Amino acid sequence: MSIRATHRALLSRLLPDDEPDDLAVREGQFHIVVIGSDRVVCLPRTKAAAARLPQRAAALHALAGLGLDFRTPELLLQGTDEEPFLVLTRIPGEPLESDALNNARVFDTVAEQYATLLSGLARAGTDERARAVLPWEAEDRWHLFAKDVRADLFQLMSDSGRLRAERELTALDGLSHVNRAVVHGDLGAENVLWEWTNGLPRLSGVLDWDDVTIGDPAEDLAAIGAGHGPELLERVLALGDWPNDGLLNRIAAIRGTFALQQAVYALRDDDEEELADGLADYE
Repeated sequence: MSIRATHRALLSRLLPDDEPDDLAVREGQFHIVVIGSDRVVCLPRTKAAAARLPQRAAALHALAGLGLDFRTPELLLQGTDEEPFLVLTRIPGEPLESDALNNARVFDTVAEQYATLLSGLARAGTDERARAVLPWEAEDRWHLFAKDVRADLFQLMSDSGRLRAERELTALDGLSHVNRAVVHGDLGAENVLWEWTNGLPRLSGVLDWDDVTIGDPAEDLAAIGAGHGPELLERVLALGDWPNDGLLNRIAAIRGTFALQQAVYALRDDDEEELADGLADYE
């Protein structure tokens, strides 16, 4: 049964100007997002995701005060423990189509705007308000992550899958700990929205700030490479003012963990579908 049917009364109450049967629905790893004409409703997929909604609301409130050069969703209404949801402002725009970057002018425009986006997040990482409110990436994050993968996921993998995972985890050893930028943490292509004018895209906003931290910009750069390909990543790196501190090595190592991160989070949330997808290349 669709989310429009199971939550019809709630959606009618939260989105009174929209017809429930006409609402668009997008499913992410942690939430189901129902898109109305001027606002969206975020519904947690699991109990664990529901428990994190207050943290997400606090992060969105903090982001709204940072003066970023792009829009982030603003919190309009928050549900209760018994009826968990968030109502957020709707940001206009759509993710880029997969073939959009085949056009050279579009490619250059997108690269420039991603570089601007990341520069804004780097500046925000020096803002004392952000550093006081947003969570900081733990120094032992990757050590604990590797420990969890070996303890909880290796038993679900084939022999060849474990060998692959071990190579990816080994690449994390010795990564320097960086806490200098606001890091989105899931800057996949589906979370970046664009509007088109005169044949060129303009970055209109960024969604899904569940994993925002004060951390390493290599994580967001790795996501750009995974979502749009190495050529765009190379151009973004060329346009940015990045310190020569092992950034490329960190990008490569972090990108190699994306599927394993998905699987670890899915296992914690008892999300069998996302777990299977994350482990697909380790079977």
